[in-house]
Amino acid sequence: MTVDIDKTDGPADTPPAGPEAIKAIPVRHYGRYISAVIALALLGGIVYAFSQGKINWGAIPDYFFNDRILHGVGNTLLLTVLSMLIGVVGGILLAVMRLSKNPVTSSIAWFYIWFFRGTPVLVQLIVWFNLGLVFEYINLGPFYKDEWSDFMTPFLTALLGLGLNEAAYMAEICRAGLLAVDEGQTEASQALGMSHSKTLRRIVIPQAMRVIVPPTGNEVINMLKTTSLVSVVQYSELLRVAQDIGQTSGAPAEMLFLAAAWYLLLTSIFSVGQYYLERYYARGSSRSLPATPLQKIRANLLSLSNRSSTGGTA
Repeated sequence: MTVDIDKTDGPADTPPAGPEAIKAIPVRHYGRYISAVIALALLGGIVYAFSQGKINWGAIPDYFFNDRILHGVGNTLLLTVLSMLIGVVGGILLAVMRLSKNPVTSSIAWFYIWFFRGTPVLVQLIVWFNLGLVFEYINLGPFYKDEWSDFMTPFLTALLGLGLNEAAYMAEICRAGLLAVDEGQTEASQALGMSHSKTLRRIVIPQAMRVIVPPTGNEVINMLKTTSLVSVVQYSELLRVAQDIGQTSGAPAEMLFLAAAWYLLLTSIFSVGQYYLERYYARGSSRSLPATPLQKIRANLLSLSNRSSTGGTA
């Protein structure tokens, strides 16, 4: 005897219950809050101390766009660009000489780098300015002849002192970039019949730029600030002009703060340019380029708009 069981009379089939959703509770970092409060308190104390000092802060905006100040800013930028141009060209030449298999050229490049990196740039500027004690005349044959004091102007002194010193540092940066390129690249180009100079121009140097550009950007910013040293050779750059105005206006400290503000503004602009230049040369080394500041701002605004549209809930 068989018994038929009606399967519809039993309880309905239900899927097994899944695991409960885990509610994540963020860990509270009280140390961060305490350090933030301390940092803000210190910052507030510094701001309060400067606000209570005997400084005429109103003089800074009055002279910020003064014609003499703007002239000094222009001289600073001109000296920075020309000095870096001498430094980059000289640095590439010295780096190639340093890597040369010729012991004479390699030794000359080594001695140049050793000498200019081993002596302070301020000392070099003063030496250039006073070389008239050694060379009374500058004689270039039928092209040019004059007394050294008339030839070595404050601008030329500043340009040679900064540019030749920078070439020593750029030589080491360029040498590191050239050594970072795989030797197989050079061997492959030579197998294709390329000359040594053509290999450097088309194969090695373009790949070395990814290593050379970031520290070069730092050198440009450092050069902008180092131009303040040329005030000792009477060149009218930003610091020199600010000091002269401070002595005549009776606000020497205020003019120093003004010069510092201009240096901060210029270095900030150069830093933005350095960022985009590094991003340009990073195209061949990384799959995804880092977001630009504008892209970061757009992403943050988009995330805020999405949160507001959903009522602040995920």
